[in-house]
Amino acid sequence: MQVSRLINHTKFKGDLSGGLLAAIIGLPMGLAFGVQSGLGAQAGIYTAIILGLIAGIVGGTRTLISDPTGPMTVVAATVVTMGIGTTGDLTSAMPLIIGTFLLAGIFEFIFGILDFGKYVKLMPYPVVSSFMAGIGLIIISMQLFPLLGHVSPKGFLKIISELGTPLASINVEALLLGSVTIAIIYLLPKITTKVPSILVALIISTVLSIVFAMNVPTIGHIPTELPTLHTKELLQLRLEDLKSIVGAAIMLGGLGVIDSLLTSVVSDNLTKTTHNSKKTVIGQGLGNIVVALFGGIPGAGATMGTVTNIKGGGSTQLSGIAKAIFLFVIIVGLSDYIGLIPMAVLAGILIHIGISIIDFKGIRMLFKIPRQDAAVWTIVLLFTLFDNLLNAVAVGFTLASILFIGKMTKGMKNSQSKIRLHDLVSQDEIPKELAKSIYVQNIDGPIFFGFANQYRDFCAKLHDMMIVIVRMENVPFMDQSGLLTLEDVVNDWHKRGIQVYLTGANKEVEDALVSVNIVPSLITKNNCFGTFRDCISHIKDRVRGKDEIDEFQEALLDDTVLKNRFLEVA
Repeated sequence: MQVSRLINHTKFKGDLSGGLLAAIIGLPMGLAFGVQSGLGAQAGIYTAIILGLIAGIVGGTRTLISDPTGPMTVVAATVVTMGIGTTGDLTSAMPLIIGTFLLAGIFEFIFGILDFGKYVKLMPYPVVSSFMAGIGLIIISMQLFPLLGHVSPKGFLKIISELGTPLASINVEALLLGSVTIAIIYLLPKITTKVPSILVALIISTVLSIVFAMNVPTIGHIPTELPTLHTKELLQLRLEDLKSIVGAAIMLGGLGVIDSLLTSVVSDNLTKTTHNSKKTVIGQGLGNIVVALFGGIPGAGATMGTVTNIKGGGSTQLSGIAKAIFLFVIIVGLSDYIGLIPMAVLAGILIHIGISIIDFKGIRMLFKIPRQDAAVWTIVLLFTLFDNLLNAVAVGFTLASILFIGKMTKGMKNSQSKIRLHDLVSQDEIPKELAKSIYVQNIDGPIFFGFANQYRDFCAKLHDMMIVIVRMENVPFMDQSGLLTLEDVVNDWHKRGIQVYLTGANKEVEDALVSVNIVPSLITKNNCFGTFRDCISHIKDRVRGKDEIDEFQEALLDDTVLKNRFLEVA
């Protein structure tokens, strides 16, 4: 695909603006993740430029910004550590490291060709939530040593067990710089959001370290020359080396799919567009293949950069390409100054990123959601922290599926035993004067993680209605994904001026809706009915004696702006 075909002249200015802001945000993140990986700051910058450019040209998500990301860097750092442990030093480990990263890109490309990305939408919410929480905690833990002025060991357990060492000899100046960085990142947005707080924190803290000649570790020299191909290292690989790198490569490839497509979903929600998961993953795979050949670290779609791009005006793939070009220009022009950035400042930035990755909404719901979901969340977190990310996702998804099958079997049995034919009310029960204004939605079966995205997409396509009556007589249960989906759907309906009624929810579903405050916060108790017949009687009572639609609208004006037509889905 030619770059010229990607240029939409009516949106050109916005794409440049969004790309520039994304480059500014991507600079400190690329540096920080490069350092955290163990390959140096330049490795993160190579990724931000090369992957951003290729994924921008080939990818299938218009506003996606590709960079080094927290989840991918955590695994990359593990690969580097294992390589050094096997060979003794970084130089000797480079063939294994580059081979792993290259193979990961190849696997990701294959996953894209096979369109495995469509299965990411089936990932249960507790698994994703806990996985991201674990990633956030790992990132934070890896910055504790640099924040105190020391080099961090690898591995969550080792970091925690050896934390007493840096605490016994704290570099006060490093701790001060890191604390100032964190403070600026969180406090500046309360004053103004016109400038990125991360960039301001990076500049101010670095200037302070120079002005006061602080004795703190810095990034050091940043190469300005173009990266070289590492074909020589690849030729040193032996056939038996595949046994040691294929597992990590599959993990990185699979994680790249998940990480990128979760960000693509965020992009879709903000821009009201739909991404092409197949093209997105293919673009990420091709980008990571080239990144590995030039000595970078694997990357993926980055949520922070993507959101910044969209807020800055980016709306087409050109914005991602522009971000890569802007970043290259910045690096070439400012490399001497970038080398002066203290490691403690990068630690402060990464601590903020780690905190932002943690899904606090999911954590707050832990004591309100079904115990099975809470158990899955906890187990995935433990695997993420103490085992590895791929096993965490695999175990979580498998466990959630098994629990769901058992729950669904029980729920379907109970629902069939309680439903009788005469409980279902025909269309004749709805007055003709309301026929063009009410939509009756019958849900048959559980609202769970496998159905959540399909249900959200279906509801988003409904138009021209005043009222939605959600019939839940045949819904045996709802899991956390289902609850959050229903919350999003009802919020969207309210924004479109649609009044929502709920009928027939059983005790378990009703308790779940109340526990997460969907009832009465979004759907008042006055709009919840035990049976569909009761709901219709309530609406008929409110408009009794009024034959015209405009009078009906006036009667319900205190609830919502009413407009639209009737549709019955049996």
